[in-house]
Amino acid sequence: MKFRLLVLSVIAFGLTSAAWAQDFKALRAQGYRWVTVNGPFACATEQEVRQITSDPTDSTELQMVEDGGAYYLIPGTLVQVVQDDQVNGMSKILVGGIVKPLWTYTRFLSATPVQDTYGIIETPQNTGLIDTGDIGEVEIPDAPVNNTTPIPRAPR
Repeated sequence: MKFRLLVLSVIAFGLTSAAWAQDFKALRAQGYRWVTVNGPFACATEQEVRQITSDPTDSTELQMVEDGGAYYLIPGTLVQVVQDDQVNGMSKILVGGIVKPLWTYTRFLSATPVQDTYGIIETPQNTGLIDTGDIGEVEIPDAPVNNTTPIPRAPR
């Protein structure tokens, strides 16, 4: 009985991991990558990425982060590559929660899934990265504005 349970468990795990592998292949094809480094290695321009990685002192990092020129990358974070600069080895990426695209070195990104600090493999559904092709217009219904209702006040 225990042997049967073991065999069934192995088969079930194999099917599950095969399905996951297919999902990750689809994500890779869509340009998704996982961050492998920890530090302020994403910037608005390629020049800023070169600057922060060529002179990685605490003062340089602090100055660039305070000025809003550098953003921290955290291992396991899912990003979407929107442009590759193969000559310089850099990628332009979208990060969930940041509205502007950022540049980082391609070597800081992995096509194979990387677990985040909680042991979770991020996907577009749980990171805030939304495929812009799926976004439609939202119609807000007209609601009558009633400005004559008094605002209740707290008792004294």
